[in-house]
Amino acid sequence: MPMSVSSRPSNAATSDPSPLDAIRKQTNRIEDILDTMAGPIKPYLPAIGRFLIVVTFIEDAIRIVSQWSDQVFYLVNYRNNPKFIVVPFLFINVTAMLVGSALVIVRKHSLWAVCSLLGVVVTQAIGYGLLFELNFFLRNLSVIGGLLMVLSDSFVRTRMTFAGLPNIDEKDKREYFQLAGRVLLIFLFVGFIFSGEWSIARVFISIVGFVACIMVAVGFKAKLSAMLLVVILSIFNVLINHYWTYSTGHPNRDFLKYEHFQTLSIVGGLLLVVNTGAGKLSIDEKKKIY
Repeated sequence: MPMSVSSRPSNAATSDPSPLDAIRKQTNRIEDILDTMAGPIKPYLPAIGRFLIVVTFIEDAIRIVSQWSDQVFYLVNYRNNPKFIVVPFLFINVTAMLVGSALVIVRKHSLWAVCSLLGVVVTQAIGYGLLFELNFFLRNLSVIGGLLMVLSDSFVRTRMTFAGLPNIDEKDKREYFQLAGRVLLIFLFVGFIFSGEWSIARVFISIVGFVACIMVAVGFKAKLSAMLLVVILSIFNVLINHYWTYSTGHPNRDFLKYEHFQTLSIVGGLLLVVNTGAGKLSIDEKKKIY
């Protein structure tokens, strides 16, 4: 009799799956379907992701060169910077953006490339007086997240060795940079939630997107969540940041163009998450272990 009583709870526990297990089963099925559909382009996802991450820097470099006199005029007359500093500042920024972007695309000297582009983000924020502008700050955090994803990808392919010293464990570096990149990538959507006019559609997208952002950050179903954010941001980018519908001289054109290409950069970082997953420092990985 005691044995039959004690056996009942265990049978009930094993036969009744939790709601979380049921959700995980369904999401696994969806991920399998998406993997099958994305099969033909999956080998190209890392290259597409890297290109999209740096496309905002390429566009910015081209814009500075094509509007050189306007850029110099603004920094000298509105930001009160001496001209002998402004001209080298712009030249160094353009060079760093073009060279750094090219190195990221071809996967060469990734550490130096990412550092140069991070330097551009910081110096431009200071030089143009946008350091404390919230939307700009959040967007650039997301761009930095994309660059950290590029850096984490480079640690897979190389091992740094120094004579007389033990090898540095690149896998550990990769996981930490991957975690930091995932967390920073979601800040663009945080900025989207707190800006613009509210509507029923915006509330719905904000809720769904916010949940997906949290899932990407903690690494729970990160691939599926990142793909959902790629779709949302791509649709948002076309519908909201449609700079091509404005004439060349329209004041909103440059602003929307800048936001359009920055959003593409965050989409590129999310594509790297779709390709590689969340990494070891994530809930997804812990579920595999346990």
